[in-house]
Amino acid sequence: MASAPAPQPTLTVEQARVVLSEVIQAFSVPDNVARMEEARESACNDMGKMLQLVLPVATQIQQEVIKAYGFNNEGEGVLKFARLVKMYETQDPEIAAMSAKLKSLLLPPLSTPPIGGAIPAS
Repeated sequence: MASAPAPQPTLTVEQARVVLSEVIQAFSVPDNVARMEEARESACNDMGKMLQLVLPVATQIQQEVIKAYGFNNEGEGVLKFARLVKMYETQDPEIAAMSAKLKSLLLPPLSTPPIGGAIPAS
């Protein structure tokens, strides 16, 4: 007999700000910084390896924070939290800014070609 699914955690905008802030702070904890740097170095800016190596570490760091707010301690909890944040991004500029900061912590910087002069004129 299957057990009933756990209730979906709900957060107010204010609570979402607090949790998002705590998640961002968790990425600056020295142990987590080292874990992320090691995963990034192993991935060598290869997007496929980033998904295999960096994303699981980032997910674990987020899980450690959000489980205290009722999200399950599996990848599904992080996805539900991400959906909740995405919903509030349009309503709250502070959440939108924090979400952008979190994404910048997770994704590698994209290298863009220099503007102008990249292609010789004929």
